[in-house]
Amino acid sequence: QVQLVESGGGLVQAGGSLRVSCAASGRTFSRYAMGWFRQAPGKEREFVAAISGSGGRTYYVDSVKGRFTISRDNAENTVYLQMNSLKPEDTAVYYCAAGGTFYSRSAYYTQNQYDYWGQGTQVTVSS
Repeated sequence: QVQLVESGGGLVQAGGSLRVSCAASGRTFSRYAMGWFRQAPGKEREFVAAISGSGGRTYYVDSVKGRFTISRDNAENTVYLQMNSLKPEDTAVYYCAAGGTFYSRSAYYTQNQYDYWGQGTQVTVSS
């Protein structure tokens, strides 16, 4: 069982930066692929970014490439999402999720491959 707790959301102006964090319980954090997803009002939850257990592979949705960076600290059981050059369309509840060991690129992008989810943190970008 893994428990995930997000933090760091808030209100920021367009063009600004924000870092959200996700702290995980358990002693096997490095075995889990970690992902960030988001859900805007009236929209379905979508993939944002993911990182392999070792941190050696990262994946992003096209709309955030070059602006967002996912990273992890396995010693601290934490995964981060650094968000720069934020846009109003980035406004959403951001969720972190933990999966097992993924053997395909597509698994990182797929919500039902993740077994554990946090409660979400609100990110609001004003124009």
